[in-house]
Amino acid sequence: MAKASKAGKQTGGGAAAGAKAKGFTAEEKAAMQERVRELKAEGQRGRAAGKADGEAEVRAKLAAMAPADRAIGERLHAIIRANAPGLTPRTWYGMPAYAQGDKIICFFQNAGKFKARYSTLGFSDKAKLDDGAMWPTGFALESLGSAEEARIVALLKKAVG
Repeated sequence: MAKASKAGKQTGGGAAAGAKAKGFTAEEKAAMQERVRELKAEGQRGRAAGKADGEAEVRAKLAAMAPADRAIGERLHAIIRANAPGLTPRTWYGMPAYAQGDKIICFFQNAGKFKARYSTLGFSDKAKLDDGAMWPTGFALESLGSAEEARIVALLKKAVG
């Protein structure tokens, strides 16, 4: 079993023993820095201003995406706004997200964010998707057709239940 050193890196044990820990990727570091900026901005403005700013911030993030990601993200944004009007758009780690009060319910991670082969619609533990002892909270999105849209609407209704 690996042990954590004072510096927070793992030492000893496993196939990686002796290999230098890489730490966070540049994309992960950028996401954390974006979250710090978001928290500072939230602290500097009131809740009412935050709602209007959140919509603008989400739209700006969507506009900055690669065309394929942007198309999925904009359609997903429209689906969420139309079918879960109680959710407030905002950014979360630099990603478009939707909150109920101050709790994130779902988010859109575009493929380009972490150089993945697909985008992801993710749900937090605050979403009410529970289904027995195990259920999915992340859904890969390569495109959005009518079948996917119908499934997303059903997930949203259950999540905010």
